[in-house]
Amino acid sequence: YARHLKYVRDYQLVYGKKAEYDAAAAPIRTELDVLRENHQFVRDLDEDPQALSWEQRVAKKYYDQLFKEYCLADLRFYREGKVAMRWRTEAEVVSGKGQFACGSLHCDARDDLRSWEVNFAYAEAGEHKNALVKLRLCPPCSDQLNYRKR
Repeated sequence: YARHLKYVRDYQLVYGKKAEYDAAAAPIRTELDVLRENHQFVRDLDEDPQALSWEQRVAKKYYDQLFKEYCLADLRFYREGKVAMRWRTEAEVVSGKGQFACGSLHCDARDDLRSWEVNFAYAEAGEHKNALVKLRLCPPCSDQLNYRKR
């Protein structure tokens, strides 16, 4: 597709008929863009599926495919107190990531894991929310999680 756009731009430069190809230069909204805009970390269980828009149904379908027993954490910015969390996918559940292996995205330790119940505070659609999530981490990653609490 990128090659097609390059050809269209080259054609416009040579022949100057820009008005016919303005639609080709318009940004395309993909399902990933829709998912990023409408995803919710924790969804309401009493949502009426008939009242949801197409975008909200796409986000809900993705949410329903996630496994919400344990979270995975990105601890790269732990010194600043910024920890990103997400639910596990099916492939991660099958491999044991987050339950039998460390729940940090950048660690694969399988020994001496500790379970944590973490109050995850996050902002979603301009609103501050909290969720109590379970997380299993190895000792070095546990230290990173609790870095600001020392």
